[in-house]
Amino acid sequence: MSTKRELVLKTFHNEEVERIPVGFWHHYLDESEFVSGVEHPENFKRILEGARKFKEEFDPDFVKIMTDGYFYLPLKLDAKTPETLPDFTPVSEAHPWFTDQEKLAKGYREIYGQDILLFYNIFAPLSHLRFALANGHDLSEQEANDLILHFLKTDPEAVEEALDKIADNIIDLLPYIINSEGADGIYLSVTDTHRFIPDALYRLYVTPSEKKILEAANRLTETNILHICGWRGNTNYITLYQDYPALVFNWAVHTESLSLREGRRFFGGKAVIGGFLNTEESILYRGNKAEIQNETRSIIEETGRTGLIIGADCTVPNDTPVEHLNWVREAAAEKTAKVHTVNTLRDARSFTNLKASV
Repeated sequence: MSTKRELVLKTFHNEEVERIPVGFWHHYLDESEFVSGVEHPENFKRILEGARKFKEEFDPDFVKIMTDGYFYLPLKLDAKTPETLPDFTPVSEAHPWFTDQEKLAKGYREIYGQDILLFYNIFAPLSHLRFALANGHDLSEQEANDLILHFLKTDPEAVEEALDKIADNIIDLLPYIINSEGADGIYLSVTDTHRFIPDALYRLYVTPSEKKILEAANRLTETNILHICGWRGNTNYITLYQDYPALVFNWAVHTESLSLREGRRFFGGKAVIGGFLNTEESILYRGNKAEIQNETRSIIEETGRTGLIIGADCTVPNDTPVEHLNWVREAAAEKTAKVHTVNTLRDARSFTNLKASV
């Protein structure tokens, strides 16, 4: 029997597996995941306590390291014109934003051990820029998006330079979190939130910073995941991400209306994660055992047994019953066992027929 690490690596490389892996994740700080972990160090302990509890109750086949409180670089940009946008000082590697996250990755590894893959959650530079501008100008998320689009149309090269500078600052973090004592790779979250940036502008001026992070991560490890975030119904120009250099892809199947089966073909046969909607109205959250397990079987039947990890479109609600997640894994293992038995019987019959014909 394969370890969880071996099982998931086989899946990532589209090899046959004895059972289909299952992985879900949720936040551990309720509505305070955006509260600065540097300013509220008491939350650091709560994250690791939540991770330990989740392991005891569910024990996923791979782990997304939740970075509640450390989502974004502690930058505050109050640029009034686009040409001044890149004029910020990068965050020092001695800053707690770096050192705390190194400890966080190690803390997860101590909880889960070596026989499982851990992926560190990182947001793309565009999200860091949006958050910094919102803080610097006291803007809503939508107002920050509007300002970014205005800057892009006015001086796109300045926006590209700022995003590139943010990407370099994020890349500085990678060696601290990707190592034998921490994570095995990153889970890079990208989104253009309801397609607020025209796809041509995005491709020219935003994409380079996102690919730059993936390419840097790929120099440290081959196991990196791209998450195309459809959180709260956000839609994306999903074609923008088709050629991103990730080993595995996860997107909002239901929001983007792109099934796992179609997505595997779209992303060049790469392994995929997902299948379940992640809202409080979803089958995963509200369904009974029969409904959840029937949905699991449907996902497997449609997608196939190789290159598939069953999960959700994105982070599931914090109070999703762990029992529901275990029902998914139970059905996935049952479905795999049945297929294995059928294949074994078929092979036996073929061998018997071959002997009879000799």
